[in-house]
Amino acid sequence: MGMPTDVPIIDTMIGFPSADRREVYKFLAPSLRDAESIEDFKMPAQYMFKDIPDDIDEGVDPVAVTLDNMDRYGVERGLINVGSEVRDEPRRAIREHPDRFLGLVAVDPRDGMDAVRKIRRYHDEYGIVAVSSFPAGCMTPINAAPYYPIYATCVELGLPIFLTAGVPGPRVPLAPQKVELLDEVCWFFPELTVVMRHGAEPWEDMAVKLMLKWPNLYYSTSAFAPKHYPEAIIRYANTRGADKVIYAGYFPAGLTYERIMDELPNVPFKDEVWPKFLRHNAAKVLGLEG
Repeated sequence: MGMPTDVPIIDTMIGFPSADRREVYKFLAPSLRDAESIEDFKMPAQYMFKDIPDDIDEGVDPVAVTLDNMDRYGVERGLINVGSEVRDEPRRAIREHPDRFLGLVAVDPRDGMDAVRKIRRYHDEYGIVAVSSFPAGCMTPINAAPYYPIYATCVELGLPIFLTAGVPGPRVPLAPQKVELLDEVCWFFPELTVVMRHGAEPWEDMAVKLMLKWPNLYYSTSAFAPKHYPEAIIRYANTRGADKVIYAGYFPAGLTYERIMDELPNVPFKDEVWPKFLRHNAAKVLGLEG
């Protein structure tokens, strides 16, 4: 049977194209040291992607471009970062298309209580359904003290947190994203829902072990072309992890929807896994069910 075509997809990592991609990644500039990343790359992990979507022309509406892609490829709703300091399109998208976009706010634990206030503000003003953070980009380990107020706030507000795990694509140190660090967080915060982003490689076997151990830990497929989904994750989804693996794309940061949806039907998920992967697991984690 394979991948169904009648399941409205929830994409747990989507964004909007821009006329100048570099502006989107300015936050990472202080952490980059090599000349190629600083001077040549339009996005900090450009060396990993061969078909990065083109920037759009000035005057083109980025929200309309993303909606067109969603409509063409069966994506009903997309999870977007509404907390961008350099772009207003995500907040406009939430206001104008609340049936299509779900709000998430990205935070930096180095901001201390300002990060907590940011979560609360966007929860009140935009009804965010999740929080995210990039530990390696913030130079802060997943289990470090600065993250604990953020985790506690997520628990209090009933919000899941999406954390980048594994070797980061941008050329910054990997230590903050060692997958084993999630063990302590899941232990200390059993009420916190944690979703791994960006592969967890090369510790995907560890990721599976921890998902088996902790009921509050999940995995999303963001930033990976479907043909590169880790075998350990596919095997886990087809056995004991059907409720734990969540679809996420990477449009327009590094992948086109054309490529994603061309490759996705070739992923060897079992028939019963597909609806959960494409929609139901995300709906559960984001509080859209019940």
